[in-house]
Amino acid sequence: MSLERIYVVRHGFRSNWLVDPVSGVYSSHIPSPTGLAADPALTSHGVSQAEELAAHLAQVEPAVEAVYSSPFYRCMQTIDAFVRVNNNNKNNKTLKIRAEQGLGEWFGLAPFSHPRPAPIHQLAGLFPSSSIEQSYRSVCVPEERGESLARLRDRVSSTARAIIQRSDEEGVRAVVLCTHAAVVITLGRVLTAAPEAVDEPDFEAYTCGLTVFCRDKYYYYDDDDDDDDQQQQKQKQKQKQKQKQQQDSPTHVSRSKMSTSGR
Repeated sequence: MSLERIYVVRHGFRSNWLVDPVSGVYSSHIPSPTGLAADPALTSHGVSQAEELAAHLAQVEPAVEAVYSSPFYRCMQTIDAFVRVNNNNKNNKTLKIRAEQGLGEWFGLAPFSHPRPAPIHQLAGLFPSSSIEQSYRSVCVPEERGESLARLRDRVSSTARAIIQRSDEEGVRAVVLCTHAAVVITLGRVLTAAPEAVDEPDFEAYTCGLTVFCRDKYYYYDDDDDDDDQQQQKQKQKQKQKQKQQQDSPTHVSRSKMSTSGR
């Protein structure tokens, strides 16, 4: 059995923070549970969004069998709502969150170091210890002084490829990834091999929005091996992706075909 669905969600509505562009000092008027200014919790509205998303994810088919999340608190808090709902049903497979830094926030290039998420042992103390897979090790770690868009794509591509490969090995049919706006958009581009232009509008990233990637047919795309068949398949993937995107309430849901793209 191999992976059929990837459910990609963005974290819920969060409180804000500020950063001094010269010194790189981050600050926030609302204390963070982790003590990091750039690692805020969800607002009350964000908590409500997470609960609504949790109820929806608990009903999807195929059911979620593995959970990956950015280690930043807002993402962990968002997906923890679903994990608790799932695990409260004794008929469901017990799920644990795999904190993956490869799904972490994108920070642009800067002459100073950007914030890192809290370590796993600290997160385990903030969430029920049974909800976090503490033995899991991240596939990728974002660069300390930020990333260009090209480096962001490389990071997200490597992370997605590793998650897909592990899911296939574990016989998992569906996974959910909880992450941030820039990564949601980049995941869409990596998984569908579209669009060609970086500035072309494509995937949206609403708070607690859900994008579903369906793996009907897949291929491995290699930049160094652009034969005609691959080009034709890539064009078909682009057409299918545009046809399949749709909106659904109460959460924004878009559905896209999934390729296993190495771009």
